[in-house]
This record gives sequence, structure tokens and C-alpha cells, in this order.
Amino acid sequence: MKSRADEPRHILVDGRRIECRRIGEDGPSAPVLVFLHEGLGSVRMWRDFPDRLCAALGLPGLVYSRLGYGASDPLSGPRNWRFMHEEATVALPALLRTCAIERPILFGHSDGASIALIHAGTFPEVPRAVVALAPHLFVEPVCIESIAAITRDYAGPGLRERLARYHSDVDGAFHGWSDAWLSDEFAAWNIEDAVAASRCPILAIQGENDQYGTMRQIERIAELRPGARLVRLPDCRHSPQFDRPDEVIAATGEFLRGLGA
Repeated sequence: MKSRADEPRHILVDGRRIECRRIGEDGPSAPVLVFLHEGLGSVRMWRDFPDRLCAALGLPGLVYSRLGYGASDPLSGPRNWRFMHEEATVALPALLRTCAIERPILFGHSDGASIALIHAGTFPEVPRAVVALAPHLFVEPVCIESIAAITRDYAGPGLRERLARYHSDVDGAFHGWSDAWLSDEFAAWNIEDAVAASRCPILAIQGENDQYGTMRQIERIAELRPGARLVRLPDCRHSPQFDRPDEVIAATGEFLRGLGA
């Protein structure tokens, strides 16, 4: 699928409308950067970061909102606590097939980074590489505490109204995410086996002041996949692409150039 349009539009994936935006034009050999958003993210919540990264690397990109987020169709029921595995093994492969993307570079943030890593472990021959910003490999108390705190904030003024600018079904987007993470079942959630099974190069980036996880998350990636590259960013919280965008772009460029991408 070729397009230079940069306005979000909808595509049908297994009969459901998915909001997506293409950046640049696919070439015969250029890999496509596929952006996977955070737990409360969407196409528009990436702001201009995907455009900046694609321009710096000279690569095309695809940005999309998962079901239940942004302007994509809403969920048909409660989000399963294993939603990241379902996204990685069912929804993402269907999207890639629809968009005729065969060997993507997966660029994920937070939940999106975890989805990228699960996909790479389940389909090790598919991704050319994974760039994981602030990934979750396992559940830590600091993450649950932060999600519980933002859930309390959502009940008050301000946060719901801000998120409603980006999500057609804002309550479904928020509670589908928070209810899953705060469920009893989620305490045992873990993707270390998927990371160990992956074969593509991995770049993991995390802020030293991340309020949703400790540096142990990316350190574990290096233990499971020796050779993975880690970047620790000082004065940076859970969103390196906004707190330290220049460093993220530079690290991603160096990583991918080293792979010949």
C-alpha cells in the first residue's frame, strides 16, 4: 500500500475500522517503521514524533490506533488481561497483512513496546528489529501504584476531558487499560519467555525517572537477549520520545544504521 497522505484515515482489518496514518512512501526495499502506542495512546497522541523520526532515518512509517483507542472502532467487550498477547499475536499480524508490510521495524512505547517484543518472540522471522521505549516485561509495584493513582485522577476533573480530545470512546479506552492492569490476574503477567524467543536486534530505551517501571525492565532484556542495546536517559520519565526526543532519534538512527537498515 503506497500513500503520501499524512492525515489519519481508516482501513478495514478483519471487518473492524482501524485509524492509521502513513508517513512517506513505501519503496521496493525500504523497511517500514510501525509505531505501537502506549496504553492510553493513539495516532494523534504520538504528536509529530513519528514524522521527525521517519524524516531523520529516511524511512516510511505507519502509525495506528489499536481497537478501542483514538478513532478506531470501540471494543466489543471488556479488554482481556492478556490483551497485549492478543494484540501481538492476532491483531498486529492482521494489520501487517492488510497493509502489505512484510518485514517491519517495530517501534513501540510502553504497552506498545511490550506488544512489539511479544510479536518478535512469537514470529521471530517477521520483524527486522524492535525499538522498545519504556517496555514492560513483568509487573512491578511502582507501575501498579502509578496506574492506581492515575485511575483516581480520572475520576476527578481534567484528565478525562484531556483524553477525550484523542479518543472517541474515552471511557472505554481508559477503563479497558486500567481495569486490565489492576486486575488480580494481571499480577502474574510476564513476557520474558517471548523476549528470550525473539531473534531480531533489539534497542531498549528507558528514562531513569520512569514512574511506571524501574531500570530492571530493560536490564532483563539484555540478560535474556545478550547483544541487545540499552540506552538509559537521565532526567527522563515514562515518555522518552517527548522528554528526550533528540536522544531517542539519534540512538534509533545509530542502531538501525548499524543493521544496514
